[in-house]
Amino acid sequence: MFSSDYDPENVTRILFQDFPTWMLVVFYIIAIIAIGVFLYGVWAQIRKYRRGVRSGAWSPFWPRFHEMVATVLSHRTIKRRSKMTGKMHAWIFYGFVLLFIGTSIITLDHDITGPLGISFWYGWFYLAFGLVMDLAGVVLIGGLLYMMYRRKWLALPKLDYTRPDRAPGDPDFDRSDYRREDWAFLWTLIIIAITGFLLEAARVVWLQNDPMVWDVRWHAPVGTVISYVMMGLGLSPEGGGDLRMGLWWFHGILALTFIALIPYTKVQHIFTAMGSLMARDPDGKRRMPSADVDAEHIGVNHLGDFSDKYLLHFDACTKCGKCHEACPANAGGYPLSPRDLVLSLRELSKDTFSGATMPAEPVQVIGDGPNMIRPETLWSCRTCAACIEICPVGIEHLPMIVEMRRALVEEGEFDPMLQPTLQSLQKSGNSMSESKRKRPRWARQLDFKVKDARKEPVDVLWYVGDYASLDPRSQKVTVAFARILHAAGIDFGILYEDEQTAGNDVRRVGEEGLFQALAEANIELLDSCDFKTIVTTDPHTYNTVKNEYPEFGGNYIIEHASSMLERLIREGKVAMPVDLDYRVTFHDPCHLGRINGDVEPPRQVLGQLDVDLIEMPRNRDNSFCCGAGGGRIWLPDPPEMKKPAELRATEASAIEGLDVLVVNCPKCLNMMEDGVKGTGNEDNFRVMELIELVAEAMGPIDQPDPDDGGASKPEPVGAA
Repeated sequence: MFSSDYDPENVTRILFQDFPTWMLVVFYIIAIIAIGVFLYGVWAQIRKYRRGVRSGAWSPFWPRFHEMVATVLSHRTIKRRSKMTGKMHAWIFYGFVLLFIGTSIITLDHDITGPLGISFWYGWFYLAFGLVMDLAGVVLIGGLLYMMYRRKWLALPKLDYTRPDRAPGDPDFDRSDYRREDWAFLWTLIIIAITGFLLEAARVVWLQNDPMVWDVRWHAPVGTVISYVMMGLGLSPEGGGDLRMGLWWFHGILALTFIALIPYTKVQHIFTAMGSLMARDPDGKRRMPSADVDAEHIGVNHLGDFSDKYLLHFDACTKCGKCHEACPANAGGYPLSPRDLVLSLRELSKDTFSGATMPAEPVQVIGDGPNMIRPETLWSCRTCAACIEICPVGIEHLPMIVEMRRALVEEGEFDPMLQPTLQSLQKSGNSMSESKRKRPRWARQLDFKVKDARKEPVDVLWYVGDYASLDPRSQKVTVAFARILHAAGIDFGILYEDEQTAGNDVRRVGEEGLFQALAEANIELLDSCDFKTIVTTDPHTYNTVKNEYPEFGGNYIIEHASSMLERLIREGKVAMPVDLDYRVTFHDPCHLGRINGDVEPPRQVLGQLDVDLIEMPRNRDNSFCCGAGGGRIWLPDPPEMKKPAELRATEASAIEGLDVLVVNCPKCLNMMEDGVKGTGNEDNFRVMELIELVAEAMGPIDQPDPDDGGASKPEPVGAA
């Protein structure tokens, strides 16, 4: 506190106290140079982004801006699955912001309003300011120390930057520069904060005989405590003055250097992360970028083919490794890390697009050269969107991969094992090389006729899908679902042999032309039918019809079978008198849970089955992919790799007494049964579709017979 005898205007800090004129001139020259270097770096970054294709990703501006601000202030994307890291990052963020605001206030008072005779940095405002700055500095240092501890002593694998897509000896294998940059960033910030406190303490020692300083010293408690330590060690006022002068210059030049280097170092993520969050597509994991199949070329094979948004994404990456850790391909030893893919593209764009002039020739992004993306990296992707889901700065890895796959497909440079599948899709509309006539044959197992939605109106059009129609194991589930719908009195029909694949994996494998042909044909067929809603047991079909067909004029109400089952059970249209005494766990399909957010309906159904549901560690939007997506179900896995389905089965096997691993997708059923066998767990627990469990719980059921005036007859459900 200061005495009422003091003039409040004298209770302040003279910024350049006892500085000769030449020092002031030197300081301002250095400051102007630092700001100039910073501004040039900002312009160079903007120039680099403008060399990409204009995306318009920041429109509408204000809604995106508000969403970005809310995300940044709440730190919600950083806290996900790592609360302590998010908390400590918030300490660093808010400590840094407060200190930056404080420095700006000093500059405003001294260099802008002060010369105009308007000053406010004194008295009570000054005292409160000092206390807030001390607290901000403590919070900043605390957060930085935790990050140092996390990086050095926890030694998290996701932070070691070992690349799965390169071998030692490759020119771009070594990323030790990234580790050095990380540590330089942490040490620079912590030294700036610590020297700020030391500078504050040295000033108190120096001016201890000035009551305007000494009597209000506790407004800066950290600096005051340190000043007592300094005086206890024998530091005199004169020594305090000399120390203050040296620290002032060291602290000031270090801070200005930090500002100057922001656009050129990791520090740039302060701004690029905000831009990336603003530009991200909320549906980026649900729908792939549109493409003009009549254009001279489609996809991305050159750096300049990337949009400005993606060029910004490259610089926004903070190397946190969350996507690296979540990727099922990376976990299985495949040559893909979403983080390393982005960092390679960052290095490529920095080396070629950061100069004053553009390269003379287009910059290839796919190939074997340094920082180029190798084809085997692109084909390793399962398109499960785990990378997009967890990225704290909104990077959209999956669309980038699909765009580069399109370029490979256009050039005919894809895995030879894909060729017969794509030919089958073109010829018969399915990926299993089966005749169209075989598609509805599963319905012959039923004791009732399934309506032909092409010829008569139905309330519900069932889009069955490839595996559910043609795979013998999945057909058992399909028959069971048909019986459930019939027993519940649902007026439903199918498209018989005219149904084709909806095209989800076709688009994600990069065959955009074939996808669009399938989508347009399917939409034409659907528009010719009379129905109210669509249902499907296939999450891949569900995603594409719901999220990608609207781009081509196909707007339909569609739900997944799990949602329909939940509603039918809740409304009492499906009775389940048989108690299932099973201990189960549930595997969320990527396209249903993570990509579309439908994580509760399957669990609500399980809740009605009297089973003991034990969740796996990774569940809901953090579910671990079975490995089928993005066309990978059509490609054999190399024997030396760990199959994602086997990794998932191993995770399930850790649940004591597990009876059933429940899936809710035809592809997951196929992959997880192989995964259970591959891990030797086939005698320990079974893989069952959710629909099969419901059918089993229904037991022998009565179904309406249209020939007996409403009388009923028993009919078993659940057996194919």
